[in-house]
Amino acid sequence: MPGRTVRTLDGDGGGLATMVRAALPTLPGVNQLPGIRKTGRDLPDVEVRREDVAVARAHVDAYSRVCGFPVKDVVPLTYLHLLAFPLHMSLMADQAFPFPAIGTVHLENEITRLRPVAVGEQVSVAAHAENLRPHTKGRAFDLVSSVTVAGEEVWSSRSTYLRIGGGDREHGDPGTAFEEVPAGGATWRLGGDLGRRYAAVSGDHNPIHLYPLTAKAFGFPRQIAHGMWTKARAVAALENRLPDEVTVAVGFKKPIFLPGTVTFGARSTGAGIGFVVASRDGAPHLVGQLSF
Repeated sequence: MPGRTVRTLDGDGGGLATMVRAALPTLPGVNQLPGIRKTGRDLPDVEVRREDVAVARAHVDAYSRVCGFPVKDVVPLTYLHLLAFPLHMSLMADQAFPFPAIGTVHLENEITRLRPVAVGEQVSVAAHAENLRPHTKGRAFDLVSSVTVAGEEVWSSRSTYLRIGGGDREHGDPGTAFEEVPAGGATWRLGGDLGRRYAAVSGDHNPIHLYPLTAKAFGFPRQIAHGMWTKARAVAALENRLPDEVTVAVGFKKPIFLPGTVTFGARSTGAGIGFVVASRDGAPHLVGQLSF
């Protein structure tokens, strides 16, 4: 977009320091200090980039093990989100961003793969925020990411986030409507350490995912699974049915408390494959659609 300010991050672009900076605006008293207090009303017109990021075998394999993907010479469909995540955190941790990162709810995620990315390739990653809008439960916005190799776009994503409060039930965005899919095709038993294991490979150390004590500090009875782990695990269950070029969209419906047990179901639809991760009583945690 012409006129957008471009900021390039060095190194991995994330880390614990960025997570701490993202958490400070949620702390009473601290959130009013100069340099921490949120000052923006609109989304900043900024693109954050990482250049020449190596797709490392050890990291890809560690991610595959945590999420249930087979080890291959190309990266899993959802893996490149990990390279975009530090850019998302950098955007939301900025003082000019209108909302704190902690407490902002991930509603939906859509990923499009244009071609597989091989382990060992170098990629460039860019992200920006757009489309701040009323939602039925508050205000929503999108974080849009793109991955390129030598100038060729190979992967893109759109993550929709919600800041709860002051929703417009009549005119606000209600979110994407996904086709219903019966649950119960497979059962997954998830350990209490799943959030810590995924955090170790993803860099997403949000305290709601780590321990009962840290989750309770943010209003949860115990830790919850990362939404992007749940999406990755569902995609891994369909790995052998994915073409090279594919789009997978999901909506995150309710948290999965850890430890816990969930079911997975999938079926062919007119657009491709619909799928669901649900509780044992059938209530959906995640609904999704693979489109070919």
